[in-house]
Amino acid sequence: MEKIRCGWCEKDDLYRKYHDEEWGRPVYDDETIFEFLILESFQAGLSWYTILSKRENFRKAFDDFNYKKIAAYTEEKMEELMNDPGIIRNRLKIMATVTNAQKFLEVRKEFGSFSEYIWGFVGGKPVDNCPKTLGDVPAVTDISDILSKDLKKRGFKFVGSTVVYAHMQATGMVNDHIESCFVRQK
Repeated sequence: MEKIRCGWCEKDDLYRKYHDEEWGRPVYDDETIFEFLILESFQAGLSWYTILSKRENFRKAFDDFNYKKIAAYTEEKMEELMNDPGIIRNRLKIMATVTNAQKFLEVRKEFGSFSEYIWGFVGGKPVDNCPKTLGDVPAVTDISDILSKDLKKRGFKFVGSTVVYAHMQATGMVNDHIESCFVRQK
């Protein structure tokens, strides 16, 4: 019997694997949260599929998303990234990644972990929206608006409400698997 999935992931096996194994699963470790924060910020204005298909290139180019290393990137390293055809070569997004790593470290220092900070916006557990169809899944919410504003106030870049909501979905802060999706049934 064929698995019923959220319709957005039926493009190919890469998308299905991401949907089945990662999307909407609660993530509490800072390393993975940071990875998705960077990937989502690069996704701004592009398709998630574009980013997902380049994920391994991003991982290699950005030192396995090691926020401590990224926070110390020099102009030379950023120029090297601008010449890497395996990633999205957008100077503002590359610079934002360095800034976001620096701000990520500041939040960790203040809260003990970035996870503690970000999960605080949803009371430490996923918000279950129980959408019946993809049309019921929002692009932004009041919580993503508030979180986006707070991140911006702290100096983060490329963290508009839509990007933040996509991050919340990816890291399981919200469960937007449609009602009939097999992942929801687990």
